[in-house]
Amino acid sequence: MVSVADKRVTARSAVAEARVRLPSAVARALRDSGHRTRKGPVFDTAVIAGVQASKRTHELIPFCHPLGLESCDVRISQRAEQVRILCRVSVHHRTGVEMEALTGAAVAALTIYDMCKALSHEIEILSIRLLEKRGGRRDLSRRGGRA
Repeated sequence: MVSVADKRVTARSAVAEARVRLPSAVARALRDSGHRTRKGPVFDTAVIAGVQASKRTHELIPFCHPLGLESCDVRISQRAEQVRILCRVSVHHRTGVEMEALTGAAVAALTIYDMCKALSHEIEILSIRLLEKRGGRRDLSRRGGRA
């Protein structure tokens, strides 16, 4: 791991987004069922998976520092055949939480895929990207970054 011993403890936050494209039949089935499949509540399960993944990022990604996250908020919305996942993470630490936000969004997207794959294997995870980061040496803000 890279040493963060000389860095200051500051408030740090990050927002990541994942987008999932559902075939129209799957999107319609999810809307009509209240976002449930035979496996259970899809979006609720994806939120839990995203939070768990954010908290365990250091176990999944080599060289990530273990962080005691202060907050992790995963929100999922569906508009037609597109599902948007936003994962916002924050901490007071010497290192940022970009990887925690990205991991949370990615695992939430994978959970949606897993819970819907019985309906179709044509589901696509279109993108996973960092939208915003605050604290540390430099900030980042992209369009659509406000969660």
